[in-house]
Amino acid sequence: MAEAPRVDTAQLMELLSVSLGAFYGDFTAAAASENLTASQGKTLTVLRQGPAAMRALAETMACDASNVTGIVDRLEKRGLVRREAGASDRRVKNVVLTAEGEHVTDAIRAKMRTTRDGLERLGDEDRERLYALLERVFVSRPGA
Repeated sequence: MAEAPRVDTAQLMELLSVSLGAFYGDFTAAAASENLTASQGKTLTVLRQGPAAMRALAETMACDASNVTGIVDRLEKRGLVRREAGASDRRVKNVVLTAEGEHVTDAIRAKMRTTRDGLERLGDEDRERLYALLERVFVSRPGA
């Protein structure tokens, strides 16, 4: 019996590019429906994982600290986030998602129909496998 052809790294990268493009388009449209830019929506999503210092937020979002300041200013003005002084260093400002920010983040996720429909087509076993693979590729660090 002939062995099925293997998928090479270039093919995986191409499929990831197409997949992430679809996800980003879906996310951008959902964020816009909440009167947010994609960067503002991404900030809320990052903060959904927990409070973050401004500098850490800039690193996570791979953008300049001054850009994050503007994003946070606009989100704070809408009541979606708040700044708090750090517990150990009062000069450090942590950004915290408010209850309204959580609500808007949930609304964005709920409106991402293309992404949700695709993921919902997967059975439980495939979801678990996809989760484990994505975690291995993007979250786990060697030696961590």
